Amino acid sequence: MAGFVNLLKLCVGADSVEDLLDWQRTHPSSYPTGERRHVTRMWPKREAEVVAGGSLYWVIKGVILCRQRIVRLDEVDRGDGIRRCGIVMEPEVIRTEAASRRPFQGWRYLDPADSPRDLPRLRLADSTLPEDLALALAEIGLR
Repeated sequence: MAGFVNLLKLCVGADSVEDLLDWQRTHPSSYPTGERRHVTRMWPKREAEVVAGGSLYWVIKGVILCRQRIVRLDEVDRGDGIRRCGIVMEPEVIRTEAASRRPFQGWRYLDPADSPRDLPRLRLADSTLPEDLALALAEIGLR
């Protein structure tokens, strides 16, 4: 066991990593450190493993393309009696190799051994592959 586990989440409304980055730029963080928070209804039962080094891997149009390291989980109270989980992440969005994923609801655990690798820093300036090409490459194992 690696000691930590990642989470996998659909990035609804984004067509690219740039869309996610643009949204984060235009919606300032409420944290002085710039951390980002995504609120979800389900609380991870494996909380200790999630916060022990896990990341939230974003699925954009059926392909994992990036991640954000998870800092902590905060309870969110919206006054309706429903306990929600605020997944608090570092502000940096780290691009990853493309890996296809079927649609799902909510979030899923993602074992570190099954998580796509980060792109080398030298490739960060590369233009992003079109999602259909990234998906096709991921499906045949060429990420």
